[in-house]
Amino acid sequence: MDLKQLEYFVRVAELGSFTRASILLDIAQPALSRQVRMLELEFEQNLLLRNGRGVVTTDAGKLLLEYGRGILYQVERLREELGRARGALVGHVALGLPPSLLKILAVPIFREFKENFPAAKLAIREGMSAGMHESLVSGRLDVALLYNATPSPDVDLTPLLEEELFLVSPETDSRPTTPVAIDELPDYPLIVPSRPNAIRMLIESALANLGLRPSIAFEVDGINAILDLVGEGFGYAILSQTAVANLAGERKFRLRSVQGDGLKAKLSLGMNSHRQITATQRALIELIRRVVATRLAQ
Repeated sequence: MDLKQLEYFVRVAELGSFTRASILLDIAQPALSRQVRMLELEFEQNLLLRNGRGVVTTDAGKLLLEYGRGILYQVERLREELGRARGALVGHVALGLPPSLLKILAVPIFREFKENFPAAKLAIREGMSAGMHESLVSGRLDVALLYNATPSPDVDLTPLLEEELFLVSPETDSRPTTPVAIDELPDYPLIVPSRPNAIRMLIESALANLGLRPSIAFEVDGINAILDLVGEGFGYAILSQTAVANLAGERKFRLRSVQGDGLKAKLSLGMNSHRQITATQRALIELIRRVVATRLAQ
């Protein structure tokens, strides 16, 4: 057994698929299957059960997965400690940011990270909260900022702040500029992302508590595209002031407060609950807290 074989097995077991693991690991699927099979031959027992939907771990595979995660973590810790022995944190960390925060947070986070940890590597990836939640579970992300994340045994969530959500309309909208009550939202044709987008689910849940349903004009996955459609008068959006300010560009919009309980965008920091945190990840988390407090906190 070598560390590469162990890493390959852990990723396949976590993702439940050779196909997804081959993409994550950037290795051809036949080569990945061969390496995992060599591990099975070495232990003289099956570690994974193949089926039409992917793979599941056997009892032996579950045991190896548990120990394998710990071994890989200890190896990463060793690399970091050796790096610290020469005066620097090392390692690779993947951070996920939602589109509404990418523009305002990516540069200051990256700049401070490189200034403080020049020997470490940081990858910043854009994604919607639901997709980033899955990436935390699969290991494609180490840390992510998530909006209105659903509690899960696989992801630890640390609340950071709450943002008010607004009804967004074009600047030329003829409706009143006064705040809108939450029970009036069904009167507005909304342009929203498809499920399970966090804000989409929040809107539907808040209205369902009142026995109401939103009026969905269009489903569009992408805040820029949503703002384009709103700007052309095709409907309204529910977004935070941060999202509009950072993605509106030259476009002009009107923001109206939504009065009522339940429409708050809750920003949390998420990490995989099954993996021990490394020193480099811990340093990144503290950095994120500082940047968020400086750039977003009111």
